[in-house]
Amino acid sequence: MRLLCSLLLVVFGFSFQASASESSDISRLTKITAQKIIRVCIWPEYYSITYRNPKTQQLSGLDFDMANELGKDLGASVKFVNSSFSKVTEDITQDRCDIAMFAIGITPYRKEKLRFSQPHLHSDIYAVTSKSNPRLKNWHDIDQPGSIVAVRKGTLQESFMKGALRSAKLLILNQPFARELEVRSGRADVFMTDYPYSLRFLKTRDWARLILPPANYHKTSYAYAMKHGDDIWYNRIESFVRDIKQDGRLRMSAKYHKLSSILLP
Repeated sequence: MRLLCSLLLVVFGFSFQASASESSDISRLTKITAQKIIRVCIWPEYYSITYRNPKTQQLSGLDFDMANELGKDLGASVKFVNSSFSKVTEDITQDRCDIAMFAIGITPYRKEKLRFSQPHLHSDIYAVTSKSNPRLKNWHDIDQPGSIVAVRKGTLQESFMKGALRSAKLLILNQPFARELEVRSGRADVFMTDYPYSLRFLKTRDWARLILPPANYHKTSYAYAMKHGDDIWYNRIESFVRDIKQDGRLRMSAKYHKLSSILLP
């Protein structure tokens, strides 16, 4: 009897392991199609990309539009999952969302952790200071002794400015709107961001002033991010990005959100 039980455990144990292995090999696309739900990670503070209006709680932006278009193409409803640049790698690898769609800058570090689609946007680094700041007139004035430069934790601006600054102090913040408040209060001289964020921010903050970078200071391409592996899912996203570029959906949304100047062909 003991021998029989042992044999049954071996057989059923093998069967269970095989089933689990087969389940793990099922493409994410198959699961999304069956469940008719796609989970999309977004950063809800990203003006013109995936911005949640604090008054209405409504989302808007280019990648919000494209996430909805992806849902339509897949016949699935879209569930938006709040994330951030500091959390996106963990959110993707821990399966909290199927894809991240909030103009994620492609960096060597992120490429090790995430798999990117073909890029659809690119942007340089921009600086935002207050109109009342007497010291900062141009880009050269930023990296000077006594200057405090604020960045958001996890952003490409953080990683780049760590190596770029020689004299100024780098202030790394992770609370919502912390870098903006530091500049507004005068505790920091400037915060670094990109074109989409600066575009909307300047329209809503009359105290802010933009400092343009030198030509091609540090341009970065933006794309959608997924977990490594699963070629079926990756190829479906690649097909989707090609489609929205060719059929005009991406171009129309970029024009509406005033992002045409950073749109990649």
